Amino acid sequence: MTILVTRPSPAGEELVKQLIAQGVSACHTPLISFAPGDALSNLPDYLNNLRPGDLLIAASQHAVYYATDKLLEECHGWPDNIDYLAIGEKTARELEKVTNCPVARPEGREISEQLLKLPQLQYVVGKKVLILRGNGGRPFLAEQLKKRGAEITFCECYQRHPIPYDGEKLYHHWQQMNVNTLVITSGEMLQQLYELVPERYRNWLLSCQLLVVSERLADLANTLGWKHCQIADNADNDALLRALQQI
Repeated sequence: MTILVTRPSPAGEELVKQLIAQGVSACHTPLISFAPGDALSNLPDYLNNLRPGDLLIAASQHAVYYATDKLLEECHGWPDNIDYLAIGEKTARELEKVTNCPVARPEGREISEQLLKLPQLQYVVGKKVLILRGNGGRPFLAEQLKKRGAEITFCECYQRHPIPYDGEKLYHHWQQMNVNTLVITSGEMLQQLYELVPERYRNWLLSCQLLVVSERLADLANTLGWKHCQIADNADNDALLRALQQI
């Protein structure tokens, strides 16, 4: 058995190293790379438009990294009179480090559904919510907050770009590696992997054991035709390791 990890660097490489250290065969094929987002230059203005008591949500560590670099470049600080939230413990930790403010995060699974249960998001009528994200990220979160009466602004801090591969060559490489388990951490990457493998090899792809990080991702996998899908209890590497040990 070989586990194919598709999450981007450096987290993907770290997970493979952890698996190999446990005696598990694993390989890394990152499906996306990152670059600064188109709206990053607008971030200082977005922050200036926030009022006391408004909210800022960081969707990922990458959003925090790119936002921080831009603010340092512009000599612009983070406001200290708004509420900060993050999806995920590591993202919250990074945001706390750069803002010097407390950051609320969901307990348990690091998903939008859990974030929406936080007290800070229960009454948001008339509040401005700035979401730091990658291109196209977190539409469900924004939709739910709009229904609660919030005014949403997205700041595309970074862009995810598909890494171009030769699907035929990759398939044969994975066959040589005896890949039979796939780790996928976003719907975008799941769709990309599905389309990357040539159709004549798709039965092999769909026969692989799939590990995903949310119910919504599992539903997409089921729609695409996967039969063996397991959901990790979180999206961090520790949770993925625990889930892989049970496969």
